[in-house]
This record gives sequence, C-alpha cells and structure tokens, in this order.
Amino acid sequence: MKYLVINADDFGFTRDVNEGIVEAHRNGILTATTLMANGAAFEDAVRLAREIPTLDIGCHLALIGGNSLVDPARRLPSSTAQLTAQVYAGKIAIYDELEAQVRKIVAAGVEPTHLDTHKHTHLLPPVLRAVCAIAENFGIQWIRRPIDFGAASTGELKQRTLGRIMSRVQMSPTFEAHGIRHTDHFWGFAITGKLNEAALAAVMAHIPDGSTELMTHPGKFTAELAASPTRLKASRAAELQALVSPVVRNAVSMAGIQLVNYRQLNRIALGEGR
Repeated sequence: MKYLVINADDFGFTRDVNEGIVEAHRNGILTATTLMANGAAFEDAVRLAREIPTLDIGCHLALIGGNSLVDPARRLPSSTAQLTAQVYAGKIAIYDELEAQVRKIVAAGVEPTHLDTHKHTHLLPPVLRAVCAIAENFGIQWIRRPIDFGAASTGELKQRTLGRIMSRVQMSPTFEAHGIRHTDHFWGFAITGKLNEAALAAVMAHIPDGSTELMTHPGKFTAELAASPTRLKASRAAELQALVSPVVRNAVSMAGIQLVNYRQLNRIALGEGR
C-alpha cells in the first residue's frame, strides 16, 4: 500500500497563508498542517483549526525567525548559521523554547499529532534531542525525518549520501530511544518553492510503497504575505493551485495512493485500517 500524508508547513505564519492551507484541505488533497506558536497569525490559525476537525494539526517548532516565547522581547536567530553558532555556544535554551511553543499550542485546545521544525533545525543533534524529548513528554508520536528519497528528489549524489548517513547514524537511533515514529519516506526538501501542478503530478508517480510525508507550503498571495520575511511568496499560490488541481487528484488515483493523516497512520500501524 501507498499511504501519503500531505502536510502544509507554516500554519499561523500569516492570515493569507492560513487561508491557503484551509482551502488546500477543504478543496484539495492536503491532509495535515503544522502550526507555528510564534506566528503572527497564530490565533487566526487556532480559530480555523477548531472549525475544521478533519485537518490534522501538528507543531511547526521555530528556532529561526520571530520572537522567543520564553523571552518575548528577544528575537530568535535569523538564519541557520546564526542558530548553529548560538546552539554550540550554549546561548539558546533549546528545550525551554520549544517546550513553550508546544505548551502554547496545547493550551489553545489543539492536540498535536506530529512535530517538525522550521528550516529543519532538528537536523542539528542538540535540537533533535530536545525535539524528541518534548515529543515523548507530550505523547506526540510522529516527527518528520526530512531526508528526500530517490535520485529525482535531491539531484546531487553528495546530498543524498549525506542524508542517508545522517538518518542512520543520528536521527533513527535518537527516534528509537524516545519511542518516536517517522514515515518510511519523505519528499519536499529539494523541491521547496518549485512545487507547481506539473511537478506535483509527477511526484505522485514516484511515491513508493509504505508511508510517505510530502511537505508543502501553500498560501494565498496578498499584501500581507508580500510584506512578510520569507522567500516563499508567489510560490505558495502556485502550490495551492497544485493541491486543488483535478490533474493532481487524478495522478493520486492513478498511482494507487491513499491520502491519510497522522491519526490515520496511527490506526494503520495498530492494524485497525483507516
């Protein structure tokens, strides 16, 4: 069987991103999203989540961009390089910051089913350890393993090889130590910002057997998103169009893919079916 979770990152980033994610779920093939506790449109996202119980909600943990929840007057690092320097200099309380984000989401009445990180910062070992500990403490079973599969997904042999080494040596043992699950496969890292209708339809023909997470970034492109600090702007509208496209839905059907969310994957793992 081919089980596919299609997740939208950045729920809570801006209101127009929230609108796009909701439309991609209601009218398209999106099955899940991850919520930013420090996003400018967090409250709007929580309101929408209450209205749409079929949309699976997780946590999009942020150590880059926006303000700290532990110290709201402090800005988080603006880049992966800045974060890495602060992590290894001991200048950021990783666990405390990320736990505060999950706690805020739970306090808002959301029961998160999965975790991922903004800019994939849990590829850093200290962040990975904190994320896994938080997931275990909150009873969250699934964490993204952001390593693209297949030659077409990454392009460069060096990148694929590094990803597989990181998975085997670093991520999988840490997941196992905390009782964390991840999908068998992942797609979306290398194609971020380029996922239009044709590309998404083509992806469906390569989805392997087992469980796969496809990372997406849909949204409406209005003045709010245009003024926000992100490189993904017009591309979000293209991804939204792709996720609601009949051409893509037909590609899903032709490939024999079952669209699921993480709650359904839990039941499948327990042998209860969908």
